[in-house]
Amino acid sequence: MTRTPLFLTMAAALTGALLAGCSQQPAPPAATAPAATAPAAEAAPKPAENADVFRFKIGALDAAALKDGDIDAPNDGTTFAIGQPKADVDALLTAAGQPTDMLHLSIQPLLVRAGERVLLFDTGAADASFARAGRLPASLRAAGVEPAQVTDVFITHHHADHVGGLLTRDGTLAFPNAAVHLSAPEWNGIKANKDETKLAAAIGPKVQPFEPGAQIVPGVVTAVADAGHTPGHSAYEIGTGDDRLLYIGDTAHHHVISVERPEWTVQYDENAPEAQKQRRALLQRAADGKMRVYAVHFPFPGLGRVEAKGDSFVWVAER
Repeated sequence: MTRTPLFLTMAAALTGALLAGCSQQPAPPAATAPAATAPAAEAAPKPAENADVFRFKIGALDAAALKDGDIDAPNDGTTFAIGQPKADVDALLTAAGQPTDMLHLSIQPLLVRAGERVLLFDTGAADASFARAGRLPASLRAAGVEPAQVTDVFITHHHADHVGGLLTRDGTLAFPNAAVHLSAPEWNGIKANKDETKLAAAIGPKVQPFEPGAQIVPGVVTAVADAGHTPGHSAYEIGTGDDRLLYIGDTAHHHVISVERPEWTVQYDENAPEAQKQRRALLQRAADGKMRVYAVHFPFPGLGRVEAKGDSFVWVAER
């Protein structure tokens, strides 16, 4: 896939040097002297593009993929394709032109502008030890948004690479003016988890839990019930009218293994059989509906479509 190159359009320099020896020529009579020509206005430089920001449209809505970082997982059967012969996994990866030693996952939250509302879907891993991450604040600002301008944060589930950016390093809210939307089952799970006591206390006043499948922002954001990866994992349909984008969260992690072999077990799935069932169902939904898909962990910017291939699927990236 090609990436939009980094560029900076420089303003054109003023032209027109003084003619040599003009001081030796008599000046024209005042009455016939040509009117002075105003110097050309200097064009304002365009802002530099940022490799961590990919802008696109969802119908009439402005959106941007925001790079937060990366996760590398060894292809040793402990994370993906658990219980499968390594030769089978390697063959699948090789056929797709992917390396067979390490599995590379990107992390890219999604920014959407909807009228006066600024929506952020997931918040990245921040300084989690398992990831090379923490670039979301810079990516967000490069997209022209300050954290205090975010009005709504939508969380798919409680894993650290999705909620890690909710708090700053000093434990305060990273998005102080934003409502935090997540499913009621997921919120109940966070509150019951002793390892997430600090997170629950900090975001509690901002949380607006919803029932799985609820319409959250009328005409713009609808939750898609998608439990299995976690008890309250939620995908989201985003857009207006027929222009919709399916944000799949962690329904699928790897753009080859998860899509082409949805029944293979993934370490991160808290209920593997249910997650496998939901993964196939959501991929089928996307393929049947020819939906645009946004995948948080697929190669940046994670935008594309799922197409049926035999009794399975294949990922087709937009770029």
